Amino acid sequence: MTAAVVVGSGPNGLAAAIRLAHAGVKVTVVEAHDRAGGGTLTSELTVPGVLHDDCAAFHPTAVASPYFASLGLERHGLRWLWSEVDLAHPLDDGRAGLAARDLSASTESFGADSTRWHRLFAPALRHFDDLIGEVFQPVMHLPRHPVTLTRFGLQAAQPATWIARRFRDEPARALYMGVAAHAFGRLDRPMSGSVGLMLIAASHAVGWPVAAGGTESITRALLAELAEHGGKVVTGMHVRSLEQLTDLTGVAPDIVLLDVAPKGVFEIVGDRLPRRVRRAL
Repeated sequence: MTAAVVVGSGPNGLAAAIRLAHAGVKVTVVEAHDRAGGGTLTSELTVPGVLHDDCAAFHPTAVASPYFASLGLERHGLRWLWSEVDLAHPLDDGRAGLAARDLSASTESFGADSTRWHRLFAPALRHFDDLIGEVFQPVMHLPRHPVTLTRFGLQAAQPATWIARRFRDEPARALYMGVAAHAFGRLDRPMSGSVGLMLIAASHAVGWPVAAGGTESITRALLAELAEHGGKVVTGMHVRSLEQLTDLTGVAPDIVLLDVAPKGVFEIVGDRLPRRVRRAL
């Protein structure tokens, strides 16, 4: 029987583990921390009884993902909740930029920029299912919807600061830049506008839902699906070399997937990587 080890139990690692388990592969997921889930956790971080999501609280790409939808995680208790307004950016003068799932409702809060907001996001909204299908593909792939991807790409290749300059007033500009900051990099660089465009398009297409009970509900549902198909999870094990995985399973696994940060990849397989990759890490 083919054996696989997935290092890292974030949602991507668990999704990959489930895909392998569905294919009949014997899967073990290894997590360095005492709780599986990576950043997809919910904790009592302030006072007892008050739950906080450790990282992301809203999950538009989860509900938009065709693969996540195919898993039927509702069977394992996952329940999504939507609000009428997904997000807002308040300003000192009392105004605010609002993003609602309904594109028309959002544009009402932008005054002079309502038409500009609509023109920017309406094309992506019309073809959102095709677009999200392309976004979830590997970077190097043959597009199924090349025209849709090209149209979006021409916008997404721009720096976020360029896109923000299209708006005349602060509510639309502030809301867009606040979301664009999820790129976690300089917003005057090429491609930095893509994150804001995609996340706001998702808010108009599928909303920014929260998981009832907190983000960790997603992890619990994924773990239940994995266990249902024979997968197991080992927590509290920090993997520093591939040899550890052989010790864990008794034999060298046929498949190893690393759902870890680049520095973690270097620690585990650094000596096996090409020199140019090692320098980049």
